[in-house]
Amino acid sequence: MYPYLTQEWLDAGRELAQEFPERAGATARLQYHVVGTPNGDVHYYWVVENGNLQESTLGDDPDAEITLSMSYEDAVKMQKGELDPNAAFMQGRIKVVPGSNMGKLMSLLPLTQSPEYKAIQSKINDVTEY
Repeated sequence: MYPYLTQEWLDAGRELAQEFPERAGATARLQYHVVGTPNGDVHYYWVVENGNLQESTLGDDPDAEITLSMSYEDAVKMQKGELDPNAAFMQGRIKVVPGSNMGKLMSLLPLTQSPEYKAIQSKINDVTEY
C-alpha cells in the first residue's frame, strides 16, 4: 500500500498507467494542487505524451500547460471512483487556474471516461492508503 499523494504513490500509479493504450495527440503537462490534505497542500505534476504517463512527480512544473486545483476530499472521491472528473469540473469542484490551456483540457477530459482509464484507476485505488 502506498500513502495517497506521496512520491511512492505517484511512482506506483505511473507504473500501472503504462497499461493505458496510446492516444495520438493526448499530450500535455498538467499541474495539480490538492488543498487541505492531512499534510498540508500538495502539488504534483504529470507529463503525458500520446496518452502515456511519462512523468508523475511531487512539486511544481514551470512548463505546465494546465493547472488544476481541488480539495483533498474531492481528490480522494475522484481517485476512489466516487466522483466523476467531468462532473467535478462542470460543478466547479475542480478549479482551472487562469492561463491554463482550456482547449487542451477539454480534449483530455473524455479519456477519463474510457474503460481502460477506469480499470487503471481501480488498480491504483487498490494499492492506495488514504
